[in-house]
Amino acid sequence: MALPYKAVIFDMDGVLIDSEPFWRQAQIETLANYGAEITVEACIQYTMGKRLDAIAAIWCQRCRLEVDPTILAEEILHKLIVQVREHGRSLPGVHQLLNALKQADYRIGLATSSGPEIIQAVLQRLEIKDYFSQICSAENEDYGKPHPAVYLSAARQLDIAPEACLVIEDSVTGMIAAKAASMTTFVVNEHNSDPRFTLADQCFTSLEEIVPLINSMD
Repeated sequence: MALPYKAVIFDMDGVLIDSEPFWRQAQIETLANYGAEITVEACIQYTMGKRLDAIAAIWCQRCRLEVDPTILAEEILHKLIVQVREHGRSLPGVHQLLNALKQADYRIGLATSSGPEIIQAVLQRLEIKDYFSQICSAENEDYGKPHPAVYLSAARQLDIAPEACLVIEDSVTGMIAAKAASMTTFVVNEHNSDPRFTLADQCFTSLEEIVPLINSMD
């Protein structure tokens, strides 16, 4: 029996590509240029899963930087894209799961906080663009995650009811956005002991664990 979904919508950073370290390094290096020292832990606490404009605004406020947040965002973006193009790698199970979903005729969407330039760099680096019927960026929404806007836009563009969509996320922020959109949510995170992840419908440590759910369909 098929899984009770008609579409699967992926987050990107931390789900398809291990780009979170790139995001953190780009922030740390950029802020260091302005004399501000931040830690990996601070990046995880304050900016993980957020849009680039929000990230820049957060650091300008917290570090009291005398720089336009737009300029800070552009500098972070440049460092990030260089890292993705040179070192980006797909996370375990990405190609297997996308192939399984394609073979099972699921609609596949992407709903990410990242902007178009980052999306393009990631999809080109991983060579997976053709799998996605619709690609949505929260930068085109009035509100970023944890607001559900980007997931609702993805469902609308896929022409699938939100209740018939399965979301694959890795962060608390993204999980809240997907649940707020009334979508079934799988969290894939090898460090999924955060008690807030109990809000997810299921938790996994790798995309590889989801592949058998697709392949076992009659």
